[in-house]
Amino acid sequence: MFGPGEYVPDPTEGIVDIQDLPRPQWVAYSRNHDHTPCPRCDHLAYRHTSGQRTLHDLGDLSTGCPVDLLVIYSSHYCSKCRKHCHIALRGCLKSPDMSVFN
Repeated sequence: MFGPGEYVPDPTEGIVDIQDLPRPQWVAYSRNHDHTPCPRCDHLAYRHTSGQRTLHDLGDLSTGCPVDLLVIYSSHYCSKCRKHCHIALRGCLKSPDMSVFN
């Protein structure tokens, strides 16, 4: 069984000027698909629109720098159900099959 992790000191402790903070690392993550199965009926839904969001993470333990995650996502339309659906942005941080309906 695993025990508690090793304590790693915060490299930004004591920094008061925002200019002295480490620059965030940019990580790109794509959830942009041409077609995806509809979560309701499994019919192949085509891409209706796409967009992007930036998610901010407080830091990477290995580097001590904050991480900005650039997520590119797509919204889909199912012609059988006549519903729009998209893969939830929180799904990229949890399970990849989470979906949201409009």
